[in-house]
Amino acid sequence: MNLPHAVHNMLIVDDSTTIRNRIARLVAHPRLPHINIAGLAGNGAVAVDLAREFRPNLITMDLTMPQLDGEACIEQIVDFLPDTRILVVSALSDKTTALRAIKKGAAGFLHKPFTDEQLLDSLIELID
Repeated sequence: MNLPHAVHNMLIVDDSTTIRNRIARLVAHPRLPHINIAGLAGNGAVAVDLAREFRPNLITMDLTMPQLDGEACIEQIVDFLPDTRILVVSALSDKTTALRAIKKGAAGFLHKPFTDEQLLDSLIELID
């Protein structure tokens, strides 16, 4: 999926405004190819709506959110955007949770709290 000058559309999903803003800020890092932020969602229901509307090819997804949790959200989005790459960013660190999210369609898992470097590395891995 590594298209040299492709613009990546990204959806950032987290119930924490602080985390959403931090990810959005880091996405502008020179190590990353151009990423257009298609939307920011504070819960899973909004995330699914934004994904339908903007068809992002990259998503960062929290698991613990109101209205629709990350796992249900991944299942729904993968259903209509099967090629979208989803990075789960969650404070839930047990292996079972990570494996369940990956089985449902997530491409990677980053544990909170994370460093800027860890997020950049995870996003680069997701795009390659």
